Amino acid sequence: MKLFSQIARIIVGVIFTFSGFVKVVDPVGTGIKLEEYFEVFAQDLPSLQGLFMFFAHNSLALSLIFCALEVILGVATLLSYRMKITSWLLLIIIVFFTFLTFYSAYFNKVTDCGCFGDFLKLKPWTSFNKDIFLTVFILVIFVFRNKYTNSNQNVVMAIVTAISFGIGIYAIRYLPPIDFLPYAIGKSIPEQMKPTGVKPIMEFTFLNKKTNEEIVAKEFLMDTLTYKYVSMVTLNEDKIKPKITDYSVSDQQGNNYTDSTFVGNKLLVIIKDVKNADAEQINEIKALIKTSEAKGITPMILTSVIQTDYQKFSQANGLTTPYFSVDATVLKTMARTNPCVILLQNGVVKGKWGNHSIPKNIEL
Repeated sequence: MKLFSQIARIIVGVIFTFSGFVKVVDPVGTGIKLEEYFEVFAQDLPSLQGLFMFFAHNSLALSLIFCALEVILGVATLLSYRMKITSWLLLIIIVFFTFLTFYSAYFNKVTDCGCFGDFLKLKPWTSFNKDIFLTVFILVIFVFRNKYTNSNQNVVMAIVTAISFGIGIYAIRYLPPIDFLPYAIGKSIPEQMKPTGVKPIMEFTFLNKKTNEEIVAKEFLMDTLTYKYVSMVTLNEDKIKPKITDYSVSDQQGNNYTDSTFVGNKLLVIIKDVKNADAEQINEIKALIKTSEAKGITPMILTSVIQTDYQKFSQANGLTTPYFSVDATVLKTMARTNPCVILLQNGVVKGKWGNHSIPKNIEL
């Protein structure tokens, strides 16, 4: 059992460190996922609506804490650092996330738990099974918490803590240092919108009328006298769908301009929210638009703000660049900051800058 406890410690440490790292490089994405959970809880538990809406409004701060803590606990577990308190924190966190993934899977409320950020998408029941797997090993660690030889790695843990929170804060203020999203630098948006060409793998469930047993088949059983069709699932659905399915750009009259964003050099200025847009950053964007036009780069403002609100905002800030409507969820995926600037060359992302790193000059 002593060997098993050490194996459990290493497995949990590796998974927590990896899972935390791929999330802490983009805490905004995890914050969006937490906000979804809290809004669902607020609807399903009206008596606690105020509490869950408070959490929803502070989901970004909670995300940063959770993501950094996951890395810290993962490293602490690998180093066998203060295992008594580490095991307690591991147990509390895994119980919390197991509840979230079970709620998501059973009630089909949030279809992606965000367990590994945008690096790896897991289906709800897969996420729940992963958490059950981790819970077993964490319980082993918890039982043997007094048996581990604690290491004296205070300096190392202090550095890990500083780096974890530092990466998260940097990602929030600027952009994710490692971008797993389909709008990352170097990726082609139109290519990711094309069908993958992968054939679907179907699995059918039938009921044997004679034996009353369920049968799973790879092909549709045509013998209707013996078999009754029950359901069908696509096993490789994630490989069939294009990476990008919802990118659509239109003007205020409803005319589609999606394809035009993939022609030539385009400077996409994304403004998700006019209420929190900083005046100084807007002035930097105006200067960038002016210099980019001189270089033959066509600027386009993409926003999900309703027309009347955006027109008031643009008039107040002297923004005369044509603006277009894009779904709010799409903009959250494209841009983690508000505002954000993306440079496209024939649909390929050549540059991407957050609200605290808007360049003064662009060169292709």
